[in-house]
Amino acid sequence: MHRTLCARAIACAFAVSSVAPAVARAQADAIYVTPLTRDEASVVQPASVLRGDELRRRQASSLGDTLDRVPGVQSSGMGPGASRPVIRGQDAPRVRVLDNGLGTMDVSSISPDHAATVETLGATQVEVLRGPATLIHGGGAIGGLVNVVSKRIPRERMQGVAGAAEVRLGGAARELTGLVDLNGGTGGFAWHVDAFSRDAGDYDGRRGRVFNSFVESKGANVGASLVGDRGHLGLGLQVLDSFYGVPAGEFARIDMNRDRYELEGELRDPLPGFSRIRARFARTDYRHSEIEQTGEVATRFENNGTEGRLELAHRAIGPFNGVLGVSGHGRRFSAVGEESFLQPVHSRGHALFLVEEARAGNWRFELGGRMERERHRPDAASGLPERSFSPTTWSGGATWAFMPGYSVAATLTRAQRAPAIEELYANGPHAATATFERGDNTLGKEVSRNLDVNLRKTAGAWRWKAGVYANRFRNYVFGEAGGTVDDTGTADPAGEFTLVNYRQANARFRGFEAELTWRPQGAWGARLFADSARGRLEGIGNGNVPRMAPSRIGLEGTVASGAWSAFASLLRVMRQDRIAQAQETATPGYTRLDAGLQYRIGHGGQAATTLFVQANNLLDQDMRVHTSFIRDAAPLPGRSITAGVRATF
Repeated sequence: MHRTLCARAIACAFAVSSVAPAVARAQADAIYVTPLTRDEASVVQPASVLRGDELRRRQASSLGDTLDRVPGVQSSGMGPGASRPVIRGQDAPRVRVLDNGLGTMDVSSISPDHAATVETLGATQVEVLRGPATLIHGGGAIGGLVNVVSKRIPRERMQGVAGAAEVRLGGAARELTGLVDLNGGTGGFAWHVDAFSRDAGDYDGRRGRVFNSFVESKGANVGASLVGDRGHLGLGLQVLDSFYGVPAGEFARIDMNRDRYELEGELRDPLPGFSRIRARFARTDYRHSEIEQTGEVATRFENNGTEGRLELAHRAIGPFNGVLGVSGHGRRFSAVGEESFLQPVHSRGHALFLVEEARAGNWRFELGGRMERERHRPDAASGLPERSFSPTTWSGGATWAFMPGYSVAATLTRAQRAPAIEELYANGPHAATATFERGDNTLGKEVSRNLDVNLRKTAGAWRWKAGVYANRFRNYVFGEAGGTVDDTGTADPAGEFTLVNYRQANARFRGFEAELTWRPQGAWGARLFADSARGRLEGIGNGNVPRMAPSRIGLEGTVASGAWSAFASLLRVMRQDRIAQAQETATPGYTRLDAGLQYRIGHGGQAATTLFVQANNLLDQDMRVHTSFIRDAAPLPGRSITAGVRATF
């Protein structure tokens, strides 16, 4: 069925391309998720944006694997179906994943084997903010933020029809992926339609096939907008289905479905004294079943939620320009079945935030604050107490352009995070991680104080950015490993589960990130990056934070000549032996070499066909991801080759 869907989508796209007129495209230069900033170079906070050919080269079936070459970002390594991004050693409830600026409202932060429900196929760009991004998006972004920007709701006028189609085949999992992406409009009406299908079997590792690592997914997006001279108003719908295996534990399979409805509008110059008003609202219906090898459904998860945001940007008041905003969200979570380690919980929250910017000569200052209210209310039958929290966040930053093309930026943030529902209420076995989790409903707010200092060169053929950070947590929530237990939580030396108790302690994180790029006017280009992170818990064992991301250094190069272009990427991941002795073992380092080649055939105007081939892990290394719970059972894929064709018109 998947192969038929792919073939029909590609055929349809080629048929349309033969008659479609050219359509003007808007270049997505701005970082969509930060209302005050204009582009990546002007962000006070450390940021990276993937778009264009760079994004297409890195696209994988999971968000974590797509982003694992961004400085400061690694993958959680939970297999092709579920890997999430890990930012500066922070994961799960401290890294917020957004879809067009609003939360995904899935259950990926509750457990590492649950997928983040965003798809980068067809995305215009993926934005990454490292360090606290809590002023706009709350305590769930206390460690960082990832926003996937799509064309689901058009924001610009279009005339005629344009689009793209792509098919890929091969790789370590013998994957077949197809995508069709169409955009069009007339006058003030613009529309978008896309669909994709992915069919990948169990992949081959360096030492053999990794059982239960398959991924089968398909989805579609439909949207339309009324676009005027001063803004737009649009609706969007996304349908996503995914069926994937977890290559460890009891080798469960997860059958996931997600429907998302969006409303978005923006009006420029809405009132005297204000430059823009922007409103976004999303409703998500999420459900997944965890299926045992026998075919029986062990647990059913549901998460139905809504989220909205209203931002009002004011014109200059003295030296200040800024954005005042309100946001709110609500969700009802439930998990029913033999491995339900969480009782049903109804959560609500709302927030008020203000971000202000001032300029003085070569200086730019940014100040902001956020006040929010979060409430978790378990079902009465559970006997668990309701908890309410009132986190606040304050941030200040400055950028000094001390000479043309050079700047230094510093940000100081004090942020608070309310404990997540799994940290408060978990009580039961979790097969994917082979743990028995016990929450603590008396946990208090987590407090983070973060300092980021970055030096940047943003003009010329040679560009670079380098930064250091230090983060001190008070009441940092973590899972402390105890002995082995059975599936009831009773101590058992031969038990199949490790007891994990959620508790709080003070913690410190520090590290650096650096990136150097060379992009001359000619056909060559190069990129060198390095990152390192260190995390310590105070008064806990040897102090090492479990599954801390290892240090890395990477080198990439590109070259183009006429219709041909090529790239090569070399990544060295260092040995990680700073381990929490009760929970983990050291992971050896490895060297990964990837390369690719493509040939572009122009058809006049914007129409073109591109043939491409990409080879991954050419050295056929046995690569283990230290941040992963399942690294012993699921190494990264071995040597593989993928080929494909992409058409644009």
